[in-house]
Amino acid sequence: MIRHIVFFTARDAADLDRIRAGLETLASIPHARHFEVGRNLHADRLTGAEVDFVVYAEFDSEDDLAAYKAHPTYARAIEIVKPLRDMRIAADIVAS
Repeated sequence: MIRHIVFFTARDAADLDRIRAGLETLASIPHARHFEVGRNLHADRLTGAEVDFVVYAEFDSEDDLAAYKAHPTYARAIEIVKPLRDMRIAADIVAS
């Protein structure tokens, strides 16, 4: 299983709802075993990083993850979110 974790920071706090809505469109892509978008609680002040949203998804295989990223809805979500975000960090790990 592949765990796909992505962190987003908004360029402007006024756009938080639009970013969340754009990210939530990804839930309609059928290749994920599990998908969620969560608002960061900002509980960890050690790093000073102000991540606003976390996308967490699980895929049965790297092929499923690749199909997810190739889906037209994924491209549309990028069109919506990219101009509104300041930072994006993604990680894909194999679950043990």
